[in-house]
Amino acid sequence: MFEAIQEVLVAIWHQDFDALLAPGSATLIYIIVATLICLESGFLPAAPLPCDSIVVLVGTLSAVGVLDPFFSFPLLIIAAAMGSWFAFMQGRWLNRLPLVQSWLKRVPEKQMLTVDSLLCRHGLVALFVARFVPGVRSVLPMMMGMRVNEVPRFHYFSWLSATMWVCLLSGLGFLLPSLPEPISRLVTMGLMAAPVITLCIAILTALTWRIRKVLRPDLSPAE
Repeated sequence: MFEAIQEVLVAIWHQDFDALLAPGSATLIYIIVATLICLESGFLPAAPLPCDSIVVLVGTLSAVGVLDPFFSFPLLIIAAAMGSWFAFMQGRWLNRLPLVQSWLKRVPEKQMLTVDSLLCRHGLVALFVARFVPGVRSVLPMMMGMRVNEVPRFHYFSWLSATMWVCLLSGLGFLLPSLPEPISRLVTMGLMAAPVITLCIAILTALTWRIRKVLRPDLSPAE
């Protein structure tokens, strides 16, 4: 059993269609894919997992008949939404730790009020956008768990973003087998590169904002 799981996991990681087309592998694919999506969405150490390309792969496997799209797509949506909920609950738990509380107390009250205001005004929309940015989709729900109490609205945007994320990527994967091979190959390469590009853009944006904040002269009047 362990060897079969290992073989399917390696095949998913390397996008090995021949191995995934083996009879009897569908059940293991469902379990492994749902687990990876949930881990990547809910736990920061699992952020490097290539879950965007995995969702595309599920769509392709559904198109060729290996998986059932009416089962696999809802399964991925549930796994993604539950992962965000786990991250949210981690934020709630971390917020109760004395060490985290001591860190928060060192932050000026004005800055904390600004953070709370931004999360309340734009946090739910940011949660929707973060679903499409690897790494950020596990960090932002955790931050919201520490500072935001609107649980029903969190669930609404979490499930909505998970549904659109899965439908978009798996839908593209579902269309790949019907495209000419050169176009299909280019689309696959673009989909695999897109998460890396978006992550690099997010990191560069954060670094630019931080550098501008450090280099910006202090214009506040002297007391």
